[in-house]
Amino acid sequence: MRVLITGGSGLLGRALAQDLSAGYEVVILSRNPDKVKDLPAGVQAVAWDGHSAAGWGSLADGAQAIVNLAGESIKGDGFLPSRWTTGRKQRIRQSRLNVGAAVAEALREAKHKPKVLLQASAVGYYGPRGDEPVTESDPPGNDFLARVCTAWEASTAEVDGMGVRRAVLRTGLPLTMQGGAMPLLVLPFRLFAGNIFSSGRQYYPWIHIRDYIAALRFLIEDGRAQGVFNVTAPHPVSNRDFARTLGRVMRRPVWLPAPASAVRLAMGEVSTVVLDGQNAVPQGLMERGFQFQFPELQPALENLLQ
Repeated sequence: MRVLITGGSGLLGRALAQDLSAGYEVVILSRNPDKVKDLPAGVQAVAWDGHSAAGWGSLADGAQAIVNLAGESIKGDGFLPSRWTTGRKQRIRQSRLNVGAAVAEALREAKHKPKVLLQASAVGYYGPRGDEPVTESDPPGNDFLARVCTAWEASTAEVDGMGVRRAVLRTGLPLTMQGGAMPLLVLPFRLFAGNIFSSGRQYYPWIHIRDYIAALRFLIEDGRAQGVFNVTAPHPVSNRDFARTLGRVMRRPVWLPAPASAVRLAMGEVSTVVLDGQNAVPQGLMERGFQFQFPELQPALENLLQ
């Protein structure tokens, strides 16, 4: 059984590919397959252009699943978040629409359709929501990230009419020390300079990397799992509680808040990723019976930092 992963050479795609290599033939789609090194046994990298089915579309024929994770990084490629210039915002949006169009093209052309498409999105779909709990039935927001997520999800919506099961992944903050936001959050605490951002009341809908991978595999293999799923832990926390828990696990103090004005001055519009949030609850996964290994933050952080 074959699983295709767009964005498979990235942080989350590699972790998923490694997990799925036990039981599946895994194909990573990459613009530079020769540079994708150290792949697990059973995983291969295949070239694609990122905007069409040319050269790889035949692999979708008869596949078990396509997992569409590709898109330009919201954070950027550096250790610190890159500002959202007009050009970057356009690339963030267009890269996702291009990939969605390529996946839809491959599915249209496949004689034997894949059984399921996992379509990436993010909890940013809901926009800044304060401490109001949000589930998959809540409407989208209207800021930049919400508009990107809405378009991203719609980019493959046509496959719903092709007899292909589609699950949309509104992912929270994946926690792993291998990359992403976690090392950036941990560094100030290592330097005894940990703090909260602004009021600290904004929610961080987090998920341990193991639960993220397990949830995606669950959605691939559960033949009735369809629609939208918040891929987050069942107990999101505020920024204040996240900082206090991280400080407790690392045995480091938490200092005075960083003023929102200073964070916006330093980061620009991208500061929304730390100053705003969503109290997103994974109602869909819980209703389908998914079991989280790390439903609470402190054991998750202890596991990651041990």
